[in-house]
Amino acid sequence: MATRHFLTLLDLSPVELRDIIHRAIAMKKSPLQSEEPLKNKTLAMIFEKSSTRTRVSFEVAMTQLGGASLFLSPSDTQLGRGESIEDSAKVLSRMVDVITIRTYEHAKLELFAKHSSVPVINSLTDDFHPCQLLADMQTFFEHRGDIAGHRVAWVGDGHNMCQSYINAAMQFDFELVVACPEGFEPDQYLLDRCADRVTVVRNPAEAVKGASLVATDVWASMGHEEERKIRLQKFSGFQVTRELMSYARPDALFMHCLPAHRGEEVAADVLDAADSVVWDEAENRLHAQKALLEFLCAQG
Repeated sequence: MATRHFLTLLDLSPVELRDIIHRAIAMKKSPLQSEEPLKNKTLAMIFEKSSTRTRVSFEVAMTQLGGASLFLSPSDTQLGRGESIEDSAKVLSRMVDVITIRTYEHAKLELFAKHSSVPVINSLTDDFHPCQLLADMQTFFEHRGDIAGHRVAWVGDGHNMCQSYINAAMQFDFELVVACPEGFEPDQYLLDRCADRVTVVRNPAEAVKGASLVATDVWASMGHEEERKIRLQKFSGFQVTRELMSYARPDALFMHCLPAHRGEEVAADVLDAADSVVWDEAENRLHAQKALLEFLCAQG
């Protein structure tokens, strides 16, 4: 059986993704399981970018599932001293049972996975953040039921989170409207592939109108910090405020993958409002990744 990886949401079928969501919800209700499904399993975590939620959630996930984890930064490994990605993948996958990688270029992750004999999980690249979408979908399912047929609004940069929402629209069968300034659109190939369910607009109110979920992220994510001043100007008018949320459905949820810059991409009173589920969303990184780890490790 070929090794299963999770580099984007498209690596799993819609049925498999929903099964993982429902398993995550069940695990959340019973976090400490006596069977320890990943006992004697080890997760290697290669992080070239800083992290709070991703690192902690993966480490705690392996502990609760009975396994262990190893955190590896570039300075800790031969990858940081010039060893090829191919060689590192071959060596590590002979010693551990699953690997998660947080890096910049998505192509680097794909190359690593190609040469790994164990599952590789995308912990975030410049192009996609699929683990966050598992948590987001779990959160919506918990609060509102299945997201199929709903309208989702993305307000802000068309970067990795937005692009993962595009994949989610296809896999979970919802309509996505992206509001972003000109020049900050998602990759065109993604828009072309999902043209039947994804629309790009310039007016945030138009995107949010009738939405069941409104989501955003920082305007200058990791790797774009030097563009911060320019982006603050370009994204003027794209802040999620209470006024903007009023265009959504009365029962609409607000999500943000965090960390948030209060007063920039989102107003503080939106982040802390009753319809904001960002804290559930953050916690669900743990439960969704537990279900994902269990699924991938069972495939071999």
